[in-house]
Amino acid sequence: MPEAGSGARRIPLIPTIIVAAAILVMIGLGIWQLQRRGEKAQALALAAANPGKPAVAFPKLPPVDPALLFRPSSVHCLSVVGWQVEAGRAADGSSGYRHIAQCSTGAEGPGVLVAVGVGQRPDQKPGWSGGQVEGWIGEEPDHRALLTRIGGKAPPLRPMLIAKHAPDGLKPMAPPSAADIPNNHLAYAVQWFFFAGVAAVIYALALRRRNISSKGTQKP
Repeated sequence: MPEAGSGARRIPLIPTIIVAAAILVMIGLGIWQLQRRGEKAQALALAAANPGKPAVAFPKLPPVDPALLFRPSSVHCLSVVGWQVEAGRAADGSSGYRHIAQCSTGAEGPGVLVAVGVGQRPDQKPGWSGGQVEGWIGEEPDHRALLTRIGGKAPPLRPMLIAKHAPDGLKPMAPPSAADIPNNHLAYAVQWFFFAGVAAVIYALALRRRNISSKGTQKP
C-alpha cells in the first residue's frame, strides 16, 4: 500500500506556485489590455476631431499627447541628416512610399521627423533640404516588437510632422485619420488570456503524466 499522505505529494509545491503566479500575471496583463482598449478608443475619438482645431506648437519629445495628435502644427527643419522610406498613401488615394526626413533643428535637441511626401520608388531622392514645414502632428512608423507592445514595455513613438505640401517630385501626404490607427488592445488581451489557458492546460497534463508515472512505480 502507498504511504499515507502520498496523494498530497503528487502536486509539487514550488513548481505549482511558479506556474500559478505566471498564469495570474498573464491574466492581469489581459485585464490591463482591456482597460487600455477603452483608453485608446477615447484617444482615437479625440484625435478624429483634432485636424480642424487651431495650430499648436510641435511636441519635442515622446509620447505624443492624444490631445495633440493630428493637430495642425509646423516645424523648421534646419537640415536633413537622413531619410527613411515607408509604405504610404498620398492625398489622391494612390499608394507609394513615404519619404520621411530626419531633420536637425539646431546644435542641441532631439531633432524632428517630417513625412514630406509620397513617391513611386523607394530609392527616389527627394529634392528637399529643409525649411519651414506646415502639417499635422503624427507619430513615427511603429516597428516595435509585438511582445513588447502586448506587455506594455515598448518605448513611446516619437512625434512626426505629416507635411501638408510636398516638394517637387513627390505627392502630398494623405491627411491623418483616426481610422489609420488600429486599436489592437482587445486582440492583445485575448492573446494573454490564451497564453494563460495554454499554460494551465500544459501544466495540468504534466501533473497527470507525473501521477500516472508515479502510480506505475509504486510497490504493492
